[in-house]
Amino acid sequence: MAKPKKQALRKARRGEKIRQVAAIPFRITAAGELEVMLVTSRETQRFILPKGWPMKGKSGRKTAAIEALEEAGVEGKTLPVPAGAYSYWKRLPSAFVRVNVTVYLLNVTRQLNHWPEAKSRKRAWLRPQQAATLIDEPELATLVRNLEVSALQEST
Repeated sequence: MAKPKKQALRKARRGEKIRQVAAIPFRITAAGELEVMLVTSRETQRFILPKGWPMKGKSGRKTAAIEALEEAGVEGKTLPVPAGAYSYWKRLPSAFVRVNVTVYLLNVTRQLNHWPEAKSRKRAWLRPQQAATLIDEPELATLVRNLEVSALQEST
């Protein structure tokens, strides 16, 4: 089976859309304030969301939850309806490809001290406004900035 990056590059060359899924891990503090978790990318150490390629036989929301566990060390309930989407340019070994990302909200119930990518990533809990200033992708920054506590409390 071809690796996801190679599959993505082949799809891009054929003019097909490239897809990923992401999670916005969130929690509501005792003071009633919303916080979201960002993680750093492995190579550039920029702040991003946990995200990855679709997984065969798994829904987008299930894949988002798996990525959040692997990359951020958090578990919880992924909300069924996507929170939104954004696109970005992904650097692959021989090209840049445009990737469309569907974003799911993950209501964090457990944060692990040890997780698969702990040695290569940092994570941070931030208010949406703070998080948005650290995110390079404008569409994603807007999506995070516009999250509201009241909407999340109603959907959980």
